[in-house]
Amino acid sequence: MTSPAPAQLRRSTAHDAVIRSADLRASGFTPHAIATRCRPSGPWQRLLPGVVLLSNAPPTRRQRIRAALTYAGTHAVLTGTDAIAAHGVPVPPADEVLLLVPASRRVTSRSYLTVERTTRLPTPVRRKGLPTAPLTRATTDAARHEHDRDRLRSVLFAPVQAGRCTLADLRQELNTGNQRGSAGPRAMLADKDQEVVPFTQALASRLLRAAPLPPPRWQVPLHTPKGKKLGVADAWWPEAGLAWNLGAQCHPLPTTERARPVLAASGITVLHTDPARLRTQPTAVITELVAAFAYASRNPHRR
Repeated sequence: MTSPAPAQLRRSTAHDAVIRSADLRASGFTPHAIATRCRPSGPWQRLLPGVVLLSNAPPTRRQRIRAALTYAGTHAVLTGTDAIAAHGVPVPPADEVLLLVPASRRVTSRSYLTVERTTRLPTPVRRKGLPTAPLTRATTDAARHEHDRDRLRSVLFAPVQAGRCTLADLRQELNTGNQRGSAGPRAMLADKDQEVVPFTQALASRLLRAAPLPPPRWQVPLHTPKGKKLGVADAWWPEAGLAWNLGAQCHPLPTTERARPVLAASGITVLHTDPARLRTQPTAVITELVAAFAYASRNPHRR
């Protein structure tokens, strides 16, 4: 049987020039032929057990990721810094590729690959052709595995500064996820609120220049008429009783249905905006703010 040419393999079963040894054998290569081609002087190389790169050039990061996913098999999900980057948020890559697999799997870490078994396997999203963990999960996974404080700060806050998630999102994921390695990220989130708040405020301030509204006050603690603290408004228009919540605060205003009557009775109308929309949908956000300002101005309980 004639073995297929490498170009034929790339068009058929190989992705990013990465292929399983089992697929090579199914294509007509004998184990000896594969081993011969994967020798130091050969045209191929083994990246991980059972995984071959159809090139002898140094593998790219993409090829190393593809090899890791191929090795881990079905249901493996890319997480960590590579997943963050796949979501379009630039972060410095970690030394190792981090994958999640179901807790029932017995896949082991190898070479540059770290495998974490989990009972909370996320539903992957396709990013750049890869099964990727949602951004918040990828960020907390990366943070739990990062031991350098400067790199931890860079990784943890990059999606927040890009307006792609909030501090509250990260805290919730840390609270519900794997607790191993979470102490460092948790402490940094508590200590570094003020590093993220100005960034979000800057984006919001830039947007408000185009809005027909008076300038707000920023980072204002709000209370009930009896003095009970409700939370902190990212922006506050006292003349209308309008609070703008952008998720940048450690103690934001409550969002539950139960809290709405308390807020209304205190003369407070709250508009919640995903900070990512400050960049992606500025015109729509301005329209919502103007409407909310007009609505809040009609609240008979406003102070």
